[in-house]
Amino acid sequence: MEIISKINEIRNSEIKNIIDSRMKEFEDLGRKDSREIFKELCFCFMTANFSALGGIKIQKEVGDGFFYLPEDSLASKLRALGHRFPNARAGFVVKARFLMDNIKETLNSFNGDLERRDWLVKNVKGIGMKEASHFLRNIGYKNTAIIDFHIVNLLVKEDLIERSKTLTPKKYVEIENVLREISKESGINLGELDLYLWYIETGKILK
Repeated sequence: MEIISKINEIRNSEIKNIIDSRMKEFEDLGRKDSREIFKELCFCFMTANFSALGGIKIQKEVGDGFFYLPEDSLASKLRALGHRFPNARAGFVVKARFLMDNIKETLNSFNGDLERRDWLVKNVKGIGMKEASHFLRNIGYKNTAIIDFHIVNLLVKEDLIERSKTLTPKKYVEIENVLREISKESGINLGELDLYLWYIETGKILK
C-alpha cells in the first residue's frame, strides 16, 4: 500500500515528534476533570461543518462560558466569532450541559471506544459518528476513526475507497474498517493515524 510508505516517510521525519507531542496532549486532557473534558466536547460541536481552526479560536474565546452562558448570549458570541451556525451550535451546547460535571465518569463506564461512541451519538444532540470519534481521540481514546472530507479525499486518491454521495453510519463503518487495516499495517492506532493522514492531505497538524 503506497499510503503506508507515505506514513513511514513521515515517521522518519521531525513531524513524528510533533504528532507524538499532540497525542500526549490528548492523553493529558483525558486525565483532567469533567468540565475540561466538556469544553473539548464543545470544541467538537463547533468544528462540525465549520473548520478546526475556527473551532480552536472559539474554544479559546468562549472558555468557561460554555458552562453558564444563556443560549441566546452564547449564540451571539458564536455569531460575533464568525461561526456559520451560531444558533444551532449554542443549542447543542446548552442541551449537553447535563454532562458537564460527569462526562468523564460516564465515558469511563463503558468497555470500549465503540460503545462510548455509540452512546455519545445516541444521547448527545449534535454529535454524529465523526464528531464523537473526534472528541474521543482528543481526550485520549484511540480506537475510532475520524472520517471527514480530507480523509475521504485522500483515500479516494489512493484508490482505497470509492467516493459516495453521503456518509451514512454504514458507510462510515466501512471506511473505518479500511482505516483499521492501514492502522494494523502501519503499527499505529487509529487516533494517531488520523494526524498522519491529515498531514499527508493538508500539510497541517491541528487537533
